[in-house]
Amino acid sequence: MGNVVRGAVAFVPSERCQRYLVGDLKEMPFDRTLDLSSRQLRRFPIRASAFNELVKLYLSDNHLNNLPPELRNLQKLQLLALDFNCFEEFPLVVCSLMQLNILYLGNNRLYGLPKQIRQLTELKTLWLETNCFTKFPRVVCDLPNIKTLHLGYNQLRSLPPELGRLEELRSIWLAGNLLNEFPPVLLKMHYLEVIDVDRNRIQYFPSLAHLRGLKLVIYDHNPCVNAPVVAEGVRRVGRWADNSDDEEGESEGMTDKAGMKVQEPLEENK
Repeated sequence: MGNVVRGAVAFVPSERCQRYLVGDLKEMPFDRTLDLSSRQLRRFPIRASAFNELVKLYLSDNHLNNLPPELRNLQKLQLLALDFNCFEEFPLVVCSLMQLNILYLGNNRLYGLPKQIRQLTELKTLWLETNCFTKFPRVVCDLPNIKTLHLGYNQLRSLPPELGRLEELRSIWLAGNLLNEFPPVLLKMHYLEVIDVDRNRIQYFPSLAHLRGLKLVIYDHNPCVNAPVVAEGVRRVGRWADNSDDEEGESEGMTDKAGMKVQEPLEENK
């Protein structure tokens, strides 16, 4: 019953109704973290933009499709979670948050990224899974400090050569796309530690033994005729993996991916 009431109240733009959904928001949280997830929000509570010392802001699982310009007041924000909302366009005000390290935008309706996102030079983690991308957003290649990139469950058919410029990239998650071949650019990225191409259309895997930084490759659920050759100590998850990990690999691999979001630390906590 509570969710039904919240859902009805969310349509009423009065200040009183907003307080019912998010509380009074009179004082900035002591830990500089504000969690407004799963509140049935249809608009960002402007009062929260006064918390200019805020470091983490969670707005996941709401009904947001835009953000107000007042959000730029949160210049110390390092983590912003906007996943499971209704964004069809990337909210441009996010590009003004220059200290942002971690951005979650999965499970929306995005099909592109603005060129202004290259202003987020401190961004290290970008999750864009389960959106509507049919082409790899090339502007991502202008984010020099990206370490984790999640573009799983879109409709990507290839990766651009420019991706090789991301020398800080350590893990790339591409499960559930439309890749017909293993992306050639990944063969040149020796610093990658995790490659996930689960649930694509790859029929043949080239050798990955030369990728000296590689620790894990997930390649299950492809119509492949071979398993990728890897260096000693590299874990493979998929058909023809040479040890007992293969039988439990899928469930463990998915658990690893699901856990990454909550385990991703802010730079200041490392």
